[in-house]
Amino acid sequence: MKEVYSPLVMEHFLNPRNVGKIENANGIGEVGNATCGDIMRMYLRIDDNKITDAKFKTFGCGAAIATSSMATEMIKNKTVDEALALTNKAVAEALGGLPPVKVHCSILAEQAVRAALSDYYTRQGIDPEPIVGHVMKDVHEND
Repeated sequence: MKEVYSPLVMEHFLNPRNVGKIENANGIGEVGNATCGDIMRMYLRIDDNKITDAKFKTFGCGAAIATSSMATEMIKNKTVDEALALTNKAVAEALGGLPPVKVHCSILAEQAVRAALSDYYTRQGIDPEPIVGHVMKDVHEND
């Protein structure tokens, strides 16, 4: 079965934005899906409640790389609350859609952002339970 990717998915796969590691990241999150083998690590730099930098390292398929790239673009220069509102649907829509068998990649991108924000909260001495609980709820809803 041939996957049909939108031109924007192909653009973010072939020319991903924000690839790499932030050395002074104050929020790092990693998520993975053992079924398909995709692993996403998200790095955030947050200053005064604003995401001043976001980078990622993803091991996975083209859709996983594209969704990681788009998610970082969508949260840069946003507040923590705005980033928490990011959904996998918004990431997929921003990319012009994903084939049904690749929607899990957008879910991983959302979860990677939330995991990095949870880490940020923990480092700030704030209880990350609401974020972690939401991530785990999403994981089970999408099994």
